[in-house]
Amino acid sequence: MKKLAVVGDPDFNLGFRLAGVRDIFDVTSDEELVKTVEEIFGRKDIGVVVVKHELLKRLPVALKRAVDESVEPTFVALGEEGGVEEIREKIRKAIGVDLW
Repeated sequence: MKKLAVVGDPDFNLGFRLAGVRDIFDVTSDEELVKTVEEIFGRKDIGVVVVKHELLKRLPVALKRAVDESVEPTFVALGEEGGVEEIREKIRKAIGVDLW
């Protein structure tokens, strides 16, 4: 079974901790962000990654492209512009059908 992971600053991650998510990555710098995303790509046990939207904008271009095109793990941005439409698009890309 694949796990849910969360990447964000400690304030963003707090609610996920309280909800019982175990794979939580606190990042406070761009270097930590890049290292964390690369680590997640290397793990086979993570299926969905919730990322604070603001952090995705700070990724280097090549890594951002990899995140955008990744099906497994699927990266979902929350906050600001992330949300339902992005999840809808990720599902469509993953299975080839628009469920909405």
